[in-house]
Amino acid sequence: MQAYEFINNLIPPLKPNDKAKMALSWMEEIRTNVLPVVDKGVFKGFVSDDLIYTRNNPELKISKFELESPACFVYLDKHIYDVIRVSSEFDVNMVAVVDRENKYLGVVTMEDAIGAFADTLSIQSRGAVLVLSMFMTDYSLFEIARIIESENAKILSSFISNDPLDDSKIKLTLKLDKTELRHIKATLERFGYRILDQYQEENGITEERERIDNLMRFLNI
Repeated sequence: MQAYEFINNLIPPLKPNDKAKMALSWMEEIRTNVLPVVDKGVFKGFVSDDLIYTRNNPELKISKFELESPACFVYLDKHIYDVIRVSSEFDVNMVAVVDRENKYLGVVTMEDAIGAFADTLSIQSRGAVLVLSMFMTDYSLFEIARIIESENAKILSSFISNDPLDDSKIKLTLKLDKTELRHIKATLERFGYRILDQYQEENGITEERERIDNLMRFLNI
């Protein structure tokens, strides 16, 4: 699940001498609002359609623009998690990938990253999702798994994020292999775990887009 595995080769980099009108043409063709800019193999940042429209000069060269998010990149061997984190940090829908000599290799789009991330969380496996809130000092996946397995269920995947309602706590998202959560929830609550939310699979819901949308709600990305 390393970043270089998900490089989108359909997104071309712009060069400093390219003109704004060419950038807009490419953006329209591949349906994006931002493109990477590369100079002699080095990633320099992104140019957006808003930035180009603000200058209102289609003949202007890309070198004349103040590029956005020059630090929005990851190294090729970083996990896909890092791609999502960096994209969220800079609020850009793609992240540049470079090698350890800082040579530009390509970009990973958020669509591709989320798709890969969904696979790691077993989104396509039948089951339900529980979201728990707890202090980091109380977190023990072994103990939580033991409790869940006592109800004849298993954890397929887990993910930790910050609890948006309490900075001192974490939010633990669990994908389980069971769709019925009543007894599992009751047992977890009996052991003192606070359940923030649950997502139970409905029969007939199989479209990938719906799974990805659910994932985004789980993680609040």
